[in-house]
Amino acid sequence: MSRPERNALERGGEGRFAYSGLERIFHERGRLAVCTCLIAHPEGMSFSDLQRACGLTDGNLSRHLQALSEMKIVSLERRVNNGRPTTTCTVTRTGRARFLAYVDVLEAVVRDVQRGAAKESGARTRSTVPGLATT
Repeated sequence: MSRPERNALERGGEGRFAYSGLERIFHERGRLAVCTCLIAHPEGMSFSDLQRACGLTDGNLSRHLQALSEMKIVSLERRVNNGRPTTTCTVTRTGRARFLAYVDVLEAVVRDVQRGAAKESGARTRSTVPGLATT
């Protein structure tokens, strides 16, 4: 652990790899799929189209939408079209901002992992062939 990381932890701050922006509401695979799909379709999607796109069952999608709706991330509008009830799902402005911020933090996680893997890979290469310079 570096000195700045140690100092931050001692002061009660977050560690370098705490990733506090990873909101738990988005961190489940089904909700990640729903939010990604709705970001790609800002005009909204019908429940059945969203279900097909995300590969979720009726009950599973309903539960994920309920959780996202309670957090004001998605809005659900029920209408009757041609005598049939239809639910349209859209991402809210706040939900969009929160999800995009979450994705930014995920990108930071990926970059950190890639940097760590590159360091480890370079260290292994150097240690297995002493005196040989790597490019």
